[in-house]
Formats: sequence, structure tokens, C-alpha cells
Amino acid sequence: MRHSRILKDGIAAVVTSDCSAEQNMTTDTWLPATTGTVFGIALNDKALRANMETAFNEKPHVNPPKTPVLHIKTENTHIGYGAAIPAPADGTAIYAGPSIGIVIGKQATRVSEAEAADYIRGYTVVNEVSLAETSFYRPAVKAKCRDGFCPIGPWVVDQADIEAPQALAITTQINGETVHTTSTDQLFNGIAELVSYLSSFMTLQPGDLIIAATPERTDALALKAGDTVAVEIESIGRLENPVVNEAELG
Repeated sequence: MRHSRILKDGIAAVVTSDCSAEQNMTTDTWLPATTGTVFGIALNDKALRANMETAFNEKPHVNPPKTPVLHIKTENTHIGYGAAIPAPADGTAIYAGPSIGIVIGKQATRVSEAEAADYIRGYTVVNEVSLAETSFYRPAVKAKCRDGFCPIGPWVVDQADIEAPQALAITTQINGETVHTTSTDQLFNGIAELVSYLSSFMTLQPGDLIIAATPERTDALALKAGDTVAVEIESIGRLENPVVNEAELG
């Protein structure tokens, strides 16, 4: 089943539908598909880590990170399907960040990897938008937490309906053109590892969301005002948003 929150005529409602049902995504403004704290995981894409291998062995780091590198996408960043992503008025480049989102289903404290699946409600699509990243080890709040920089949705697909979450194709399109493809098999730390690690030092709550990994922010993923960006994940759905100059949004 798909579970969503949708905003129609200013009224929020919960929508539950069969995964095979066709959804009219063109006439509705959608809220983010979940409402909890959103945790991002940096340096968790295998290709990105491979490209940074030389940098890992240079000062000041010397070694690659031994545990997941975390950041938070604050509430002001959370938007839903169809909502506008504000681009900086000065033309500063922003970048799409396609990822699967892991949605927590019940309170999780010190959960083992073997138990992790029992605490996952389901999965959604996330576009973790960012300015250019100059420090992966300490993701910058200014780069990550601008208004509208975390589209989420359009729905959460129940875990039971996803047979192989570790092997789902992820496609990013800008203005209808495919610019990037990857897969959840590129996660350096897998889904169960992430749930277990975060819950080892903080209690995760129902509705919390983990952004599992984002790829390297290359020119192919660069966004500008006037673009439409879509992230699609096999068996989960398609998340599409226009990019608008922030000066036009008031």
C-alpha cells in the first residue's frame, strides 16, 4: 500500500491506495510524505567514496570515515511533490541529490542489524538538494538547510511491498532528460546498518526519515531556475519538482 499526505484546497488528508492504482500527479499539491526528523548520510555512495579515495588519505583526514557521516535536513527544507525548489537569487549553483528514504515505523533504540527491518515502515523518494559541498566530513548547514532543499514523496510504500530494497534502480531527470542513474546496491553502509547505527545513540521515532546516500554532485546534477527535476525509484515512485528563483516566491 502507498500512504500519503496530500494538500487539497488547503486541507490536509491522509491517502491510502493500492500500489497498482494510477495517481493523478498533475493537479495536486502534495505535502512531504513523512513528518519526522530527517537524517542525511554523507559519503555513503560507493562511487563517490571511490572518487574521494585520494582525498581520504591526505591531511587533515588521513583515513576514510569509519562510521556514517551524518547531517540533518531541517523542517524548513521539507517539501512535497510538485512544490517549488527555491534557487538562490544570485544564481549560485544547486545540485540534485537522488536517494531512497528509509521511513521509521516504530520507536527504535539500540536496534541490531538483524532487527532493523522490524522498525522500518517503508520507503520513499528523496531529492536531497544542496549547494556545492566543500566538506563532506562536516556537511555545512548553509549548503544543506536552505528553504525547500529536501523534496520528499510522493508517498511511503510499505516495506512489505518492496522485495529487494537493496537493489532498486534510481533515475534522475532534468527537463525530461535522464542525467544520472544509480541503484540502492551502491550503498556503502546498507539499510539495516544505517538504522542500527543511528539507533545506537539516539532513539528514532515513527515518521523519522533516513536519506540513505547521495551521489557525487557533478555538473550533470546541477539545477537552475526554470528547470524541472524528477527522481524516480523502481517500485517506489516518481518525485517531481520545479525549480524557481527564490525572489519569485516572496
